[in-house]
Amino acid sequence: MKSTASIGVAIHPNDGADPEELVRNADLAMYKAKAEGGNAYCLFAADMQARARSAMSLEADLRMALANEEFVLYYQPQFDVATNAIIGVEALLRWDRPGVGIVGPGAFLPQAEENGLIIPINEWVLRKACADARLWQRNGFPAFRVAVNMSPIQFRKKNVPLQVARVLSDTGLDPRRLELELTENIVMQDIDAVANDLRELNRLGVSIAIDDFGTGYSSLSYIKKLPVQRIKIDQTFVRNMTQDPNDSAIVRAIITLGRSLGLEVVAEGVETSKHLQGLRDVGCEIVQGYLLGRPAPFEDISPCIPQVAWRLR
Repeated sequence: MKSTASIGVAIHPNDGADPEELVRNADLAMYKAKAEGGNAYCLFAADMQARARSAMSLEADLRMALANEEFVLYYQPQFDVATNAIIGVEALLRWDRPGVGIVGPGAFLPQAEENGLIIPINEWVLRKACADARLWQRNGFPAFRVAVNMSPIQFRKKNVPLQVARVLSDTGLDPRRLELELTENIVMQDIDAVANDLRELNRLGVSIAIDDFGTGYSSLSYIKKLPVQRIKIDQTFVRNMTQDPNDSAIVRAIITLGRSLGLEVVAEGVETSKHLQGLRDVGCEIVQGYLLGRPAPFEDISPCIPQVAWRLR
């Protein structure tokens, strides 16, 4: 195995007046080099201390958020274009941060990925989404799916099928009502191992979707090897498809690819009636976006589901 080095550099006197301060600041620079991919060097910068303190504070707040159940799930509906029926919802993580309010995942998930808190956070998301879906199932809602986003770190731990089976058993949710969304980056880390995990999940009855399709490795060489049921067109292509012929061509190509492989295709980012009509014209099967329904917490979206479905007609 090839060894590489990450080096942090601090220079006297600007970066420290004594050996202890220099070593401490060089250490901060080294971790910055590691965070940027490693096998590199990084010079200490004055704002590194402030960023390190901010990261430590955020980590402490995230641990408190887990303990105090400050996380909440919002759900965004997905619609079948042909029947106008809601066929699923995507579970989206939010943090009801004390003194701040509702915070989106972009503000805290990168830090959670770095410090390992992404594992308990994602476990909470999976369990909460399954529990909510079980309530919808018990209350007689249509048999739609709940989609949960997965982290690369979860697949590195090699226990995803076991974890999912345990949560399904604990919550009593019909496995056919659960969908797991993976990005292409997760798949390409170890395609054979991931494919085995996905086959086990399929055997449980859980469906699999590739999220943000078109932005990563998007190729037949991997998609044909994976037991997936859906691909989701990245919203950047959908949002620009009415102005940019290239994006329109990409959307059509992904839909054609999905159809040829027997996969359902979901288009994200549907924000205007032109987006919706354009997707109908090229044969897209499932749509999701602000035009049809914004993400909302469980108690808000449940009574609104019939109204949101009517708006698609």
